[in-house]
Amino acid sequence: MADTVTYPLGSLVKVRGREWVVEPCDLKDCIKLRPLGGTDDETQVIMPSIEYTKLESAVFPAPNTTDIGRFESAKLLRDALKLKLTNAAGPFRSFGHLAFEPRSYQLVPLLMALKMPVVRLLIADDVGIGKTIEAGLIVKELYERGEISKFVVLCPPHLVTQWVTELKEHFNIDAVGITARSIANLEKEVSKTEQFFEHYPAAVISLDYIKSDTHRDWFKTHIDDAMLVVDEAHTCCVGGGRQLRFSLLQDLAANEERHIILLTATPHSGDEHAFNNLLSLLKKDYAGLDDLSVDHSSSEKMKLREDLGRHLVQRRRIDVMNYPGKAAFPDRKTKEITYKLTGEWGDFFNEVREYCVDIANRAEITDGFKGRMMWYATLALLRCISSSPLAAKSALTTRLNSIEENAKLAEDTAENAALLEGYITETYDGEDDTEANDQFVSPVLEDSEAVKRLIAKAESLSGKLEDPKFKCLAKHLDDMLKMVKKTGDTYRPVIFCKYIATAHYVADQLKAEFPKCSVACVTGELTNEEREEQVRELAESDSPILVATDCLSEGINLQDYFNAVVHYDLAWNPTRHEQREGRVDRFGQQCKNVWCTMLYGADNPVDGLIFNVILRKAEKIKEDLGISVPVPEDNGNIRVALVKAALLKKYVATDKNGQLELDFGEEFATDVNNVEKNWQRAIDKERRNRTIFSQQSLKPEEIMPEWDKTKDALGDSEDVQKFFDVATTRLNAAKERASEHAFTLDVKSLPPEIRSQLQASFPKKDLKKPLKISFAYPPPQGYAFIHRTNPIVESLSSYLLEGALSSKNDIAARSGAYESESVQELTAIYLLRVRYQLRNTGKNTPKLMMAEEAVAVAVNLVGEPRILENGDVNALLEESPTGNLGEPVIRDNVARALDFYRNNTRLFANLAQRRGTVLSEDHLRVRSASAQRYGTVTVEPCLPADLIGCYVLVPGGDL
Repeated sequence: MADTVTYPLGSLVKVRGREWVVEPCDLKDCIKLRPLGGTDDETQVIMPSIEYTKLESAVFPAPNTTDIGRFESAKLLRDALKLKLTNAAGPFRSFGHLAFEPRSYQLVPLLMALKMPVVRLLIADDVGIGKTIEAGLIVKELYERGEISKFVVLCPPHLVTQWVTELKEHFNIDAVGITARSIANLEKEVSKTEQFFEHYPAAVISLDYIKSDTHRDWFKTHIDDAMLVVDEAHTCCVGGGRQLRFSLLQDLAANEERHIILLTATPHSGDEHAFNNLLSLLKKDYAGLDDLSVDHSSSEKMKLREDLGRHLVQRRRIDVMNYPGKAAFPDRKTKEITYKLTGEWGDFFNEVREYCVDIANRAEITDGFKGRMMWYATLALLRCISSSPLAAKSALTTRLNSIEENAKLAEDTAENAALLEGYITETYDGEDDTEANDQFVSPVLEDSEAVKRLIAKAESLSGKLEDPKFKCLAKHLDDMLKMVKKTGDTYRPVIFCKYIATAHYVADQLKAEFPKCSVACVTGELTNEEREEQVRELAESDSPILVATDCLSEGINLQDYFNAVVHYDLAWNPTRHEQREGRVDRFGQQCKNVWCTMLYGADNPVDGLIFNVILRKAEKIKEDLGISVPVPEDNGNIRVALVKAALLKKYVATDKNGQLELDFGEEFATDVNNVEKNWQRAIDKERRNRTIFSQQSLKPEEIMPEWDKTKDALGDSEDVQKFFDVATTRLNAAKERASEHAFTLDVKSLPPEIRSQLQASFPKKDLKKPLKISFAYPPPQGYAFIHRTNPIVESLSSYLLEGALSSKNDIAARSGAYESESVQELTAIYLLRVRYQLRNTGKNTPKLMMAEEAVAVAVNLVGEPRILENGDVNALLEESPTGNLGEPVIRDNVARALDFYRNNTRLFANLAQRRGTVLSEDHLRVRSASAQRYGTVTVEPCLPADLIGCYVLVPGGDL
């Protein structure tokens, strides 16, 4: 029976009519094979004893004197070979499997994680920098190193599908999404002898599904030692119903051997207690750091604070711009547009405001608690009235009970407390699930004739088009569409509304106003899958307008489809505005500019409160600090005072520039100042904390060596573009250059073998139409980014490499001789593929690993051999020949070079050994902590190396 001892790792074998490379396999009596020149998707695990054809060693054919061709063949084969590598040599085991090219700043969390024996990391980078990518890099690297065998992502329910998609598209990881709807079908596939997460080693789980007692106990029983990634981690650490989430994470974090990555763009969220809870998941002791910004006298506290800095990476967008490699962020263009509550709408708003203020005043006199609740209810109601006619009607007709009925509730009852909490959340646009926030908080109103008159008035206004707010929006959209048409840009907006009723109203009005545009409405009424389908369908339009509630404001990636945000309804919480804008203004946005527009009522006291007290301050903070700092959690009396200050004003004045100006007067000046002071303290604390943690961050110069080695081992986007350009030219493929890095490719002009492979890779794509592709990220709108692992690059490199090895085509010849002025003596260039076995020594030995690299080696054929490796040899390959040689001379020189190679095998074996030592050093250098846990790494080259090509440079004028 054949086994893995007979066929060592990295050796070539032949079975099923083709040649394969032996890869690591843990299954008894089985062998794992990757087809020579094939991809990871074609990897097979077979049992030799039951194969119809015998498994046997395959001898890799050497180049010969008949495989001669043009000088470009050497570069073409070198690039095809490099771009085919998946388990490439270099500092990282995983990068050959990625479907994108990471930016250098995204390596910082990875390198921080690799310096920890057990990864405990909080990634709190700003919105849009790419936290999902950074977490995925860590997970993929640990998996490829054999340090983890399974992992679980916990995230809000609306992000489950997005995580599954990104893991597949970016990291080639097949993960399953676990929700209440999917779990039953998934469990059917698990045999009675298997553990759930052994069968599904990569899973993305809805936090809402897993937090219940039953599901939580099941999860803790089955998760074993799986790595944990928690997205939007701040939502698990605040009070209320989130306590269930936090207790679950506490239980999981109690296993000190578990790798944990926490992701959030808003780690503080204005709640110091929640922030401490978050830190405690990294290490229990961190919860004792009540104020990280204070210079503690205790040396123990100082040490703990410094230690935390090694587990937290928190960067603004401006911070990552200093790292090498282009940071792909657009320029944000901001604009403010205003309307006035004129005519019937102005009268209606004032009627509602005066009625509600009267109720609140009377309630406050009879019952302080009830009055406090009524001020919040009044503001919540007026936000609905300010939003849209449909929201006004729905808010007035959707009420709890009369004041008399609610008076039965005692001040200290849970129902009463929950009701007040609902109004506070409504007012402050809190951290609750964004799906719940597009519903109404039912106002507490009297069941009186006055209310009935207001409802009738709302109904009478609902069908009228004199809505000044919508007219303002329509004019703005019309102006923007005309503007971008002149400049050649595109304008693809997302219009965010607070309420479902408003979103439907705005969408319906826009369909009538802009019949040539495609308009869709996405709200919390839809399932996650339905939302994604709506967005994808709309994105196919040339002129899309997406109207959405805040169910799309957190975590969802819209940068591939849209490039503008309009805040139709203002949010009290400035973080919510940042989240909305971050859906399009983020890493990977295809447009150079994104437009963010804020719409507000110039004479609306509700907008005045939000705009002047909150948003203006938040804007100034971001200008000074570079990030948003949430409004601090103040006591209820101050918050009520702000609400009363706004609602008791009969009007809102404007300054000389037409901007909102709200004068709170002496009565509320103290309360407003207290808010300012508390907020300023939070700002100062955040500034000091960021100074502390920035000192622990890796600097650009520390990243560069690993960055350069990675690009040298795998090839970067420039290498991919050069290869594509040369290969398609040699294949006479029809292509046109659209810009410096963008092309259109006619697939029909490619060889049949490549066409069939592409059709299998893109089963739903119409390949009869030219493909629009780009080698720069982000790509231009309408173009697809092409990375080294893209099927187009894979099919081209496979076709050229397999054709050269089997002599099926002469596109890339394996040998040749050329006259060159770049050398002073007869020089042979050997193109080698070297494979290595990587073995860990230590008590917890993970899987056996394999690495491979393409090496270009130049050797003088006269006198004592001197070896030049990759860098210097590549310079020779970039030079063009200076003269032609006759065929007999070419064959003689190729034969001489091949004889030299056969007679000096020890020279090339020593070269492979040296490079193996460098590989071992690279592997351990970036994983400096692994020796404590996994031991050291030994690297053995699989000899002899594969000789792919042999090319001779003859000094100019000698022959």
